[in-house]
Amino acid sequence: MTPYEPRSPRWGYGTNGLTDLRLDDALALLSDLGYDGVGLTLDHMHLDPLTPDLAERTRQVARLLERYRLTATVETGARYVLDPRRKHGPSLLDPDPDARRARARLLIRAVQVAADLGAHAVHCFSGITPDGTDPDTAWKLLADELGPVLDAATTAGVPLAIEPEPGHLLATLADFHRLRHALGSPDALGLTLDIGHCQCLEPDPPADCVRAAAPWLRHVQIEDMRRGVHEHLPFGEGEIDFPPVLDALAATGYQGLTVVELPRHSHAGPQLAAEAIQFLREVSREAAQGGRA
Repeated sequence: MTPYEPRSPRWGYGTNGLTDLRLDDALALLSDLGYDGVGLTLDHMHLDPLTPDLAERTRQVARLLERYRLTATVETGARYVLDPRRKHGPSLLDPDPDARRARARLLIRAVQVAADLGAHAVHCFSGITPDGTDPDTAWKLLADELGPVLDAATTAGVPLAIEPEPGHLLATLADFHRLRHALGSPDALGLTLDIGHCQCLEPDPPADCVRAAAPWLRHVQIEDMRRGVHEHLPFGEGEIDFPPVLDALAATGYQGLTVVELPRHSHAGPQLAAEAIQFLREVSREAAQGGRA
């Protein structure tokens, strides 16, 4: 038996790369293409976390997921969901405590949405360290604000999967471990590993990053990328050698979704979603054949 039988990746596609489609149409497309699930970004055009009828809307989305036989990860990377004038603002590091609480409340709502959808994780990130905030203060703010979110995640039984993001306070796998140790390694805290980010700035190759991250993996994002350039690219336009990455991922036994992350390509979303799953299937076969050799 190879690592791909029966533990082959479960492919998803992020709705932040399908923002020109209604959610029903996006889910139907992904189902028709053979995806296993969706990275569902909470935002105004698909599932607005601030709508007064969020519970009912979530029930509607749950029915759509069931209809199309898709699972989900809930993602919280919408650019202007909390503030129409500040990209990704406010963050968990905002100097204003009320603003920080607004982000934490959003994440707690995301946990409830994820529980109601049967999603396997909630994705989040730290945010950029504000001007005038020293690093030690920023790390303390991050840990303090995540406390209530992790309590909610524990109660709901849905892990919180924080993503190392280039340019953010928590940017690398080493930074994830700093946060994990500061919080006492809570079971509810997991990791979102973005394969492109590994190529962009981690010292080790992406496949090695997958192996190192394996015990904490709760969510995986995937796309192509170049070294030192934080630009999410369609497969084949960057520098990543994907067969070793998928081989390493299969070997971990990770059972969550591996979600294609192309947030700036919605104008060509349907075409890229079709091309992406074809590419990933071909690379998976190549990796599996290499494992049998």
